Amino acid sequence: MTGRVALRRLEGGYLEPTIDWTSRETLFRAGALCVALAFLATCAVLARVDLGALLRGLPRLAEWAATGWPPYARELDTIALRAFETVAIATIGTTVAALVAAPLSMLVAGNVTPSRWIALPVRWFSNACRGIDTVVFAILFVAAVGLGPFAGVLGMIVHSIGVITKLNAEAIETLPRAPLEAAAMSGAGHAKVMSFAVFPAVLPNLSSVSLYVWEANVRTSTVLGIVGAGGIGIEIKAAIDLLDFQRLFTLTVAVLIMVTLIDQLSAWIRRRLV
Repeated sequence: MTGRVALRRLEGGYLEPTIDWTSRETLFRAGALCVALAFLATCAVLARVDLGALLRGLPRLAEWAATGWPPYARELDTIALRAFETVAIATIGTTVAALVAAPLSMLVAGNVTPSRWIALPVRWFSNACRGIDTVVFAILFVAAVGLGPFAGVLGMIVHSIGVITKLNAEAIETLPRAPLEAAAMSGAGHAKVMSFAVFPAVLPNLSSVSLYVWEANVRTSTVLGIVGAGGIGIEIKAAIDLLDFQRLFTLTVAVLIMVTLIDQLSAWIRRRLV
């Protein structure tokens, strides 16, 4: 029997597949696997992966972690304020980005964009916003507006615009074409089709996307303080610089509680939207 996969008949009538190791498809898959393994090995070398260093450092890490107990119980009001500041940065940044990204995503989506020449520059803009991390934008805005949470808000807005625009456009492109064509054939202009056919249909998905990005931005905003952009990261950086592991442990617990509550709240809202 010829072909890529042959069938061998055993007792009882069961046909057991056998692999033809000389077929072009099998050789291609084997070659692709070798290339992937070689690439992974190269990445490990460039990343200087050293398991020995990890094993030698674990006892030292355990000693530092032990010094964090008991937790730092003073200035809990300051820690709580910084935690709420972190949530505020993510909330304002995500809200403004969602409002800006809503019309941009309709310009980018291939099934509803009014013109390819409009979609391309908007797509390039959103890709540039998404391709540069929030921390990098925060550093640039710290130089522009000074230290503080406002720089973090601005950096988060720019990056989130790219992320939300991309995800929203993908959601819009999954819409069936028949209702959109029917709305257009009824005489409705492009603006009315967007307002009364496209936007209501994708609003639950758009809201879910914005909530997901908000949830991710809360986690991201915890490190913005390291570059001077406000939030609880300022306290974390100070604790690390001073080797104050008791305070660092308390701040870490505060971050975990904050992120867990935000994740649960966001998931609860998304389940009711979609």
